[in-house]
Amino acid sequence: MLTSPKTSSVLGLPVHLCHNYTQWLLQCLEKGQGVHVVTINAEMAMLAQKDPLVAQIIQEADLVIPDGAGVVIYLKMRGQQQQRCPGIELAQSLLETLGTREQDHKIAFYGGKPGVTVAAASQWQTQLPDVQIMTAHGYLSPEEQETWKQTLETQQPSLILVGLGVPRQEVWIRENRELCPHAIWIGVGGSFDIWSGTKKRAPGWLRNNNLEWLYRLYQEPWRWRRMLVLPQFFLRSLLRN
Repeated sequence: MLTSPKTSSVLGLPVHLCHNYTQWLLQCLEKGQGVHVVTINAEMAMLAQKDPLVAQIIQEADLVIPDGAGVVIYLKMRGQQQQRCPGIELAQSLLETLGTREQDHKIAFYGGKPGVTVAAASQWQTQLPDVQIMTAHGYLSPEEQETWKQTLETQQPSLILVGLGVPRQEVWIRENRELCPHAIWIGVGGSFDIWSGTKKRAPGWLRNNNLEWLYRLYQEPWRWRRMLVLPQFFLRSLLRN
């Protein structure tokens, strides 16, 4: 079994430090070592402070990557020079790599509104025609969800991307990862919306200046209540040893 990357801590939660998360995950895949990847940001870190289940899931995850600018700043304040790794970029890197390998890797997309996940898969398959992508939207009936689980168990995809939003996607992965014990499981939030063209990602200059959250707020003004935790996170960052 591969050793996990070096672990640091953000508000008492583990964050793994690594220069190349993609390479580590591919090594896990080659060895048949299943991995649950959690992509943590300030909002999720604060949610874990009041939700024991979310905190437990993060603690138990095989790989926790710094998705948000706040997490990276927190680490830098404590002498850890770790680059931000957005979940969407990690997922893209894995898709591109698996799509060019000789082995037949099956991939699963689960989540999003009806039609969105199929459109996202279609966009990827124009780039990676040899990759088999199975899809299901995030509004399945109980009966449809059981059928989807049976599909996953039968097909055994190598990479399973779940876009149900935090923390629903993390809870779903925790409850179902035994269906595909050798797969890489990643909660990818709204990535299917981006890949399908339903929404646009923030311009590069905003991402490079740690302002992607501001662009998301512009696109989804209803997020303002959720964003109120950001100043709380930074206050805790200053006060916590």
